[in-house]
Amino acid sequence: MKVKIARKFVSFILPDVRKLVPEGTPLIEPSPNSPIGMRVPEVIAVSGNIGWHALKLFAVLPYLLKTVFYARKSVMSIKKNPPNAKKKADEKFFRELESYARKLGISAIGYTEVPREYIFRNRVLLFKNAIVLIMDMDKEKINKAPSIAAGKEVWRTYAELSKAVYKLAEFMRKRGYNAQPDPPIGGSTNFVLLAQKAGLGYIGKHGLLISEKNGPSQRIAAIYTDLELPFTDSNVDKYSWIPEFCEVCNRCVFACPAKAIYSEPKILPNGRRQYIDYEKCAVVFSRTLGCGVCIKECTFFKGDFEKIRTAYERLSSRSARKTQGQP
Repeated sequence: MKVKIARKFVSFILPDVRKLVPEGTPLIEPSPNSPIGMRVPEVIAVSGNIGWHALKLFAVLPYLLKTVFYARKSVMSIKKNPPNAKKKADEKFFRELESYARKLGISAIGYTEVPREYIFRNRVLLFKNAIVLIMDMDKEKINKAPSIAAGKEVWRTYAELSKAVYKLAEFMRKRGYNAQPDPPIGGSTNFVLLAQKAGLGYIGKHGLLISEKNGPSQRIAAIYTDLELPFTDSNVDKYSWIPEFCEVCNRCVFACPAKAIYSEPKILPNGRRQYIDYEKCAVVFSRTLGCGVCIKECTFFKGDFEKIRTAYERLSSRSARKTQGQP
């Protein structure tokens, strides 16, 4: 029963895009190997065990309502895309877009093309290019996880990012460009993979994006468009050492209260690696307004990115010399 209610709730907040566009509109379908995607309320309803912990939701109710309001508004707004939209923009437009994004609290922006395998099996896109948006969560508050203070920060970020993605889509439309905003609880695509491809960081063993500025303490959203974008994919090389570091570190594996992070990944039938047992994760997530332990225990949350990289490269170099019999 609760699963049916959750799915009806989700379908109201985030209507199927196919029902909002004229018949015959070209759609970008997912790959045959794409996984099924579930939104946050669905995950909690299917795998969570919230019980009396539901009372804690009152602490974040204003943020929940704001998130829901802007999430629905974002999806419905695709009806306002301009006819004969422009496909090219000059550098001035992107400067203005990024300046406005930062005023809305966006901390990093990346540009990339969406691979079909990143689109969840039960979703579609209208456009193939993506503007990927990151909003940082306050480290001081997340450092108190799991707690109501940390939960408030998680949902505050969801709310503000939902508002920002809608406002930025409107900004684009007013200047003649198409936009399909995808709020942080929307997830038509795998946001962490998309952000990694856009050069904004790299996925850690905890399944979260690790960025240079804020480690894993952030939320992600996207705007899809047919506007030609200055792709930032090449930035990913800067972070490519992170998976090797995570294999040595494992702090999140041992710290996870749900024991939901695998020390060794599961290889799925489609060849993807899965590090997280999402059913176990959902139980603790639902009881703690978002948990956050894997974030606060991550080495990249606690330390300086460049210092971690320098130390790791030094140790790797020393290990390589020993293997080769060099002093």
